[in-house]
Amino acid sequence: MKQSSNRRDFLINSGKATLAAGLSFSFLPAFAKKTARQHFYFHGEGTPFQQQPLPYDYKALEPSIDAMTMEIHYTKHAATYAKNLADECAVANVNTQTSTVEDVLMNISKYSMKMRNNAGGHYNHELFWKCMAAPSEANMPKGNLMAAIQKDFNSFDDFKMKFTDAGKNRFGSGWSWLVATGDKKLIIGSAPNQDNPLMDISELKGFPVFGLDVWEHAYYLKYQNRRPDYINAWWNVVNWNFIEKRFEQMA
Repeated sequence: MKQSSNRRDFLINSGKATLAAGLSFSFLPAFAKKTARQHFYFHGEGTPFQQQPLPYDYKALEPSIDAMTMEIHYTKHAATYAKNLADECAVANVNTQTSTVEDVLMNISKYSMKMRNNAGGHYNHELFWKCMAAPSEANMPKGNLMAAIQKDFNSFDDFKMKFTDAGKNRFGSGWSWLVATGDKKLIIGSAPNQDNPLMDISELKGFPVFGLDVWEHAYYLKYQNRRPDYINAWWNVVNWNFIEKRFEQMA
């Protein structure tokens, strides 16, 4: 009798816990629900499948990034990723009205290599444009992001050095990433080609706080083979205001 009573209490309590978990999960934004599998929540809008307008003029980032590089990069390279992604989504029956690029990336192992390259290329570039702004004196982060950087990398200078090294040492084409794990610990790494930390096939996993494009087309017109010079100049146009807000949207 006692055993039966204990079992009944267990089932009731378990049911309450399951219901509570289900209710709390049901009120999360769509993108947050998807990212739950990777142990973090992002309370922001997902990335649309269409290329968005560049948030500044092609010449806005000079002298760090020249106008011709920006125009070619945006209108040719990034635009091609967006166009090819639309074609791949049509082939794979991805509903681009109800899904986001993040949804595709987190399940990229289910798709073709073309989808992987183009979904990654589109997402990476859409984030990249927003992570840059016209040069200003405010070239350092503040608040919680700075505190996290100092905690996980000892100092802002050490963080810059490690992030720069990740970009310099990425063999061939790819990206350098600042990534936040589920407990908001910051780590630095790089990924080849157009891969990124959202992909379920990526060795580097987590929330991409920001990334740096180290493909040659991002810098070759101005810097030729001097990738380190490009990275050093790029620090002058980092949009810390956007990145700080992005970091704060994690929970």
